[in-house]
Order: sequence, then structure tokens, then C-alpha cells
Amino acid sequence: MYGVLLIVVLIITGGAIAFIGDRLGTKIGKKRLSLFGLRPRHTSVVITIFTGICITTLTFGVMAAASQNVRTALFGMEQLNRTMRETKDSLNQAQADLQQAQVEQQQTDEALAKSKDDVEKLKSQQTELEEKSARLQEGNRLLEAAKIDLLHRNDALAVENSALGVQNDLLTGTNKKLTESNTLLEKHAQNLRDGLITIREGDIIYQAGEVIASAVVRGGRTQFEVDNDLRALAELANRNVSEKLGEDKSDQDIWIYQPEYAEAVKTIAASRNDMVVRIVAAGNLVRGEAIRTTLELYKNSTVYGDKEFILAKPYTLNGKSDGESEQVVMDFLKEVNQAATAKGILPDPIRGTVGVIEGAQFYDIVGALRGKHGSWILSAYANGATDAIGPLRLKIRVEQQTDLP
Repeated sequence: MYGVLLIVVLIITGGAIAFIGDRLGTKIGKKRLSLFGLRPRHTSVVITIFTGICITTLTFGVMAAASQNVRTALFGMEQLNRTMRETKDSLNQAQADLQQAQVEQQQTDEALAKSKDDVEKLKSQQTELEEKSARLQEGNRLLEAAKIDLLHRNDALAVENSALGVQNDLLTGTNKKLTESNTLLEKHAQNLRDGLITIREGDIIYQAGEVIASAVVRGGRTQFEVDNDLRALAELANRNVSEKLGEDKSDQDIWIYQPEYAEAVKTIAASRNDMVVRIVAAGNLVRGEAIRTTLELYKNSTVYGDKEFILAKPYTLNGKSDGESEQVVMDFLKEVNQAATAKGILPDPIRGTVGVIEGAQFYDIVGALRGKHGSWILSAYANGATDAIGPLRLKIRVEQQTDLP
């Protein structure tokens, strides 16, 4: 309503000024007046132009006086645009910060869920160990009590033996038997103590992270097919454990956390790549306790083709030390191991190695370098196609470096 009233006022004001200007120009034209020495016709034109200027000036003046928005549009538009740009930049930055915070929150939730799973595993292991320790301690307590009782009875018999000279021989024989029984009980107690120490410190058969069995499982298939392959790999792990322990473990399966197993089946079935699956020890495994394991998944691919070049490195030999050539070969093999690991071959978690080399080949290379002088180049090539699971088999060449002209 306010805008309509303002427009009406401007129309009336402009019309009035135009009418007054027209009448004034007509009178001046009829009277043939002259301003500033101009001709009457030119004077009439000047009056008309001045009237138009007054209309425009008055229009803007009335609009600026009557409306804050008009004043802003006429004099504050640049400040308004700058404020809008700053507000838009602040909004974009706030949206970016919100997205980053959402990503960080998701990562934190995933880490928290994994930590909860690890805590549950540790609690279960701790409960089992506490139960075993409690049973052994109870057995040790009973043996100690039996030992004390036998010692008391032995002392009582000794007193009776000294008091009853007639029964001295009989009591002496009885005392000897009790002493032997006491010795056997002490030996049994010591065996139980040794058993408790073994469970706590233990004869470790697998170190934490050590690979028990590994294989390549094809992805992009049904979960049923992938599950069959993983079960076959678990059976292979059982056989490996039996061979390492030197006893039949066919009636005892390795322990794999079932949610982790189910997630591995889903991941492999949904993957377009073949996957390297490793069954590794979840912790230091002591002889006699459950074989607790975890699954590790890696994408599989052909890392080196047959006869593909791996690494070449020059060495300077002086031929003075018998162990120099052997040390050079060992250093070169370490370099090859690092290069193959960086290329994508999975290293052994315990030893950190990725390849194998026959002893005869190793000593042939050492013999080829023994007593040599000058610069020699060792070059390594893949002896057969090798994928991520390895192992990498090597073919090593020894060449003398020649100076280019």
C-alpha cells in the first residue's frame, strides 16, 4: 500500500511540474522573453529542459526521502553486494566444514566399533585365562594342604617312633613310605607349578601376526562358493597346525571370529578382483590352548611377469675379504626384497621377506664375486610370473661394469 501511494504522489507531482513548465514556457514564448541573451525560441527550450530536470530531481528526492530501500539502491549497492559475497563465502565455508565433520564422525564411529570388537575379544581371552589360573591355583592349594597334612602326620609318627621303641622298626618303615609319598607329592606340585608357568609364559607355537595358511580366492561369485573356498582354506590351516605340533588336530578346528568371517565372505563375493586371504595368529599362541586366528584380505594381481626386470645395483669389490662377496649378495637381496614389497608383493609378517632363493644359486653368485675387483652390477629378474601372494623366485645376473668411451 505504501508503494502504491508513493507512485501516485510521484505521478501527480510530475504532472504538476510538467503542467507548470508548459504554462511557463508558453507565456515566455508569447511574451518573447529572453534569458541570458538567448533568442526567445531557445529560451523556451531551456525552460522545458529545466522543467524536465526538476521532474527527475524531485522524483529521486521524494523517493529517497520516502524509502530506505531507494536510498540503499542509490548509495549503498556496492556495500550490499560486498556483504552478499561475504555471506555467500561464509555459507560455503560452513558447508565444507560440515561435510568434513560428517566424514570425521563416520571414521570415528568405525574406529569405535572396531575397538569395541577388540575389547570383547580381549575380555573373552582374559576370562578363559582367569578360569584356567583359578583351577590351577585351587589344585596347587589342595596339594599344599595335603603336603602340610602329611608333614604333620610324619611328625606325629616320628614322635610315636621315638616314644615306642618296640615299634621302632615298623614306624621307621612307615615313615620311609610317607617320606616317599611326600616326595612324590612335592614333585606333582612342582609339575603343576610348571604347568601354570607354561600357560602364563608358555611354549609359543605361533607368534602374533604369523601366517598359518594363505590362498587366493576368486571374487565376483556367490557367497556360497566363496564360503566353500574359505572353509577349504581353514582346513588347510588345521593341517598346518597339526604338522607343526606333530599331533593330530583333526578334531579341533581353528577359531575364527564369526562376524569377521561373514564380512570376509561378503567382501570377496562383492569384489571384482581376486583376493589374497591370510589366516594369521590373533596373538601369541601357546601349546595346548585354542588356536585363535583372524583373517586378512588383500587385492591380488600379477606383480611381476616371467623374466621381468626387478632391480639392478652396482657394487665396488676389492677382493681382499673372503666374506665380502657374501655380504654384497645379502645386501642386494635386501634391496630386492624392499623393491618387491613396494611393488605390491605381500611380505611375511614375521620375517618381512617376500622371496625365496635356492642355496645352490646363492653360493653360485657368491662364488662368482669372490676375489673380484672393480665395479660389478647385480641384476634381479622374476623367475616365473608372481602375484601378490608370492613367493618371488629370483634369477640373478652378475656383470662387470665397463666404462663408456
